Amino acid sequence: MDFTLGLELLGVSFLAALLALATLALFQQRSRGAKTSVFIDAPAGTVFLFDDECLIDASDDARALLATSRATGGPWLRFMAYAGPRFPDLANRLVHLPELGRVSITAPGVDQLTLIAEWRSGLRKITLVDVHADGRLPQHDALAQRAQDEELSVLRQVTDTLAFPIWREAADGTLTWANHAYVVAAAKASGGEGVLSWPLPRLFEVPAAASQRRLLAKGHGGAPDHWFDCHSVSVPDARILAALPADSTVQAEEALRGFVQTLTKTFAHLPIGLAIFDRHRKLQLFNPALTDLTSLPADFLSGRPGFFAFLDAMRDRQMIPEPKDYKGWRAQMAALERSAAAGQYEETWSLPSGLTYRVMGRPHPEGALALLFQDISDEISRARRFRADQELGQAVIDAMEEAVTVFSQAGLMVMSNAAYADMWQHDPGATLGDPDIAKITDHWRELTAPSPIWALIESFVASGGARDSWQAEVRMPDGRQLRCRVVPLAGGATLVGFRGEPGAASELQQMAGKPALVLAAVGGQG
Repeated sequence: MDFTLGLELLGVSFLAALLALATLALFQQRSRGAKTSVFIDAPAGTVFLFDDECLIDASDDARALLATSRATGGPWLRFMAYAGPRFPDLANRLVHLPELGRVSITAPGVDQLTLIAEWRSGLRKITLVDVHADGRLPQHDALAQRAQDEELSVLRQVTDTLAFPIWREAADGTLTWANHAYVVAAAKASGGEGVLSWPLPRLFEVPAAASQRRLLAKGHGGAPDHWFDCHSVSVPDARILAALPADSTVQAEEALRGFVQTLTKTFAHLPIGLAIFDRHRKLQLFNPALTDLTSLPADFLSGRPGFFAFLDAMRDRQMIPEPKDYKGWRAQMAALERSAAAGQYEETWSLPSGLTYRVMGRPHPEGALALLFQDISDEISRARRFRADQELGQAVIDAMEEAVTVFSQAGLMVMSNAAYADMWQHDPGATLGDPDIAKITDHWRELTAPSPIWALIESFVASGGARDSWQAEVRMPDGRQLRCRVVPLAGGATLVGFRGEPGAASELQQMAGKPALVLAAVGGQG
């Protein structure tokens, strides 16, 4: 009986323990199934629950999707950054969800994604469904998924660390993707007013036909404007754009433009025509004087003609010396370019019109070339008139019977006539150097009797200032007299004239015919 009672107690204890284990297991199972979720049906797949823009709850796949989103901001912004570009008119339809109750949108293209939005007691339940994966987003092999995640991380790191904006636009111009620099630029453009929402605002209006164009992004609140070089690359159903900062380039161009304008204003007042060609021999700069001197129209010069086109146009207007043949002229112009590039070209052009130009070629930095045209017609005319007047004056004094010579203020003989050469057998043009008064008086002293007037003439020529003319007589070795006249001239010059009695000149000629005497008289002059 005791044995039977023991068996009963053992069985009751075993059943109690078994019941306790079952109760514990059931409790643990319920504990595992009771997640922190407001969903009653424990959803599978990608499901979001939003209260306005505040995320109330999300499935594991939905949280993973938000975690992989590259957009900055809260869950709603990250969700819209993913779903907005894929589902047309999503933002507008979600706004009217309370009236509609339920919305279903299928993404166009090959993704075959469907978005189902439901209005539940003031909350928005949004489900993403892949029709090819039984209501779930596509699943991938774990290693392949890891490789894709690593590649995605690298790509995000690269695009987010770039200092210039990059973005993607759909065919209709909607912004579908942007890097961190674009988001920062958009925040600055908004002036910090409000919170950015998707899609982000467009900062640049780049025409579809333009592959590259410089645009201006307006600053906010008096901030300086910024310039960018925008590049566009077309991809299927969209295009990718990048905006490279160009502030320094624009500033350099403005500085260069201002410098060129300053040079242009400076050169505009020069009477010398200026034409500057770059290393490719295209006309880059000219002044108004060039149009006046070459007769080339300003619109032709503004078209930046080449070097030879410029010279051809001048030749057509007879502004270049007429060549004997065109081939030789081209060779001459090629030589002009080479000489000007070396800084050795300078010529005088006598034009068929009677004008005379001085043309100079000068090299400039970085292979540039400058041509300068100067009208020297008046200068040449004055030089010709001066020579003609000089020749006329020489002819006049050569016609005089009196032997005349003129000394400058420095005591150098600057002029004499034919009668002087015949009387003293001394032609200044036949000797090297400029004979001075001391050598000439020594020559006169050797051919005449001793007289103090030669020293007086030397002193008179060297004194300068206010002087009075005077006359004296010099006796010849045979006793005949030679009348000497000393007259001050303008500028400190002095005229010395000689008039002899009949036979005096022949006597001097006979004495000058003695080589030893002449050499002694000139004293190193020759």
